[in-house]
Amino acid sequence: MPHRLVTWIPRLANQRVLVVGDVILDEYLIGKTTRLSREAPIPVLEFESRQIIPGGAANPAANIVALGSTAVQVGIIGVDTAATNLRQVLQARGIDTNYLITDSARPTTVKTRIMAQMGLRFPQQVARLDTLSREPVTSAVEHQVRSVIDREIKSVQAVLVSDYHTGLLTPALVSSLRKLGTAGNVLLMADAQGELDKYAGFTLVKCNADEARDDLRRDLKSDDDFGAAALELCNRLKLTGGMVITRGADGATVGTAEGQSIHCPAPAVSDVYDTVGAGDTTIAVLTLAVAAGASYTEATTLANYASGLVVRRVGNYTPTPEELTWALNNYSL
Repeated sequence: MPHRLVTWIPRLANQRVLVVGDVILDEYLIGKTTRLSREAPIPVLEFESRQIIPGGAANPAANIVALGSTAVQVGIIGVDTAATNLRQVLQARGIDTNYLITDSARPTTVKTRIMAQMGLRFPQQVARLDTLSREPVTSAVEHQVRSVIDREIKSVQAVLVSDYHTGLLTPALVSSLRKLGTAGNVLLMADAQGELDKYAGFTLVKCNADEARDDLRRDLKSDDDFGAAALELCNRLKLTGGMVITRGADGATVGTAEGQSIHCPAPAVSDVYDTVGAGDTTIAVLTLAVAAGASYTEATTLANYASGLVVRRVGNYTPTPEELTWALNNYSL
């Protein structure tokens, strides 16, 4: 299959996807560890560098652009320095920021990671500080977002919803998305991050193994366990396409609306450093591949290869078509 999948890579380009969700600025503060503090049992770091990259729903958008397609980014930001920084990093990656809605009552969501440089290939995370609000957006802000979606959904092949639970994706807004997408025959893809029932009636929903276990309130271990779980969730949510449960090194399991359960193995990646961003890459590749006409098996396997590239880096990473081609030619299933 890997060689056949190569033919799908050019078809991931030249699409237009509406990305709706909780945008985040990921900040990395990197320092060299020098000694243990006398004030607490923690390392003392001497500052070396600061990096800022798109996170949350902005990361699937960055993946979409890196693979040659267009992402229409819809999200909420505050009136602060982080909002300016987020706009700048998105624009630098070729993502239009005109549809980021400003809400002066809430901060721009920022995840600040403190990283210690200890002579290894990558610095190690020692702490994380989040700046965020989990309050649902106001009706006025929700109206602005709905107006953008109503206008832009007519010009896209798919809608990708990325839910990080920071207040944008209210049940009312998701319901509006469902109606507009269904009426316009647009693919509706969701990374639900545990809130599965909210996305009933979508085309495809993705969650990870722990989220599936929590939702179903039972342990899942074998391929058969996950196959039954994916089908159960697909049926319960009345998905028109399928349910994808990602399982890390064990690959992913798909349950389709036609009643099939398919296990898609992950490529053999030995040098895993960080799983941050792998799920965002997965939903981005799934969206582009399904929109291009790939089967769910092909789309999920291709997404497994792409996420295999991400876990070899620290932080969010956006594989290019050339890197994805390399992975298909070099990684074995």
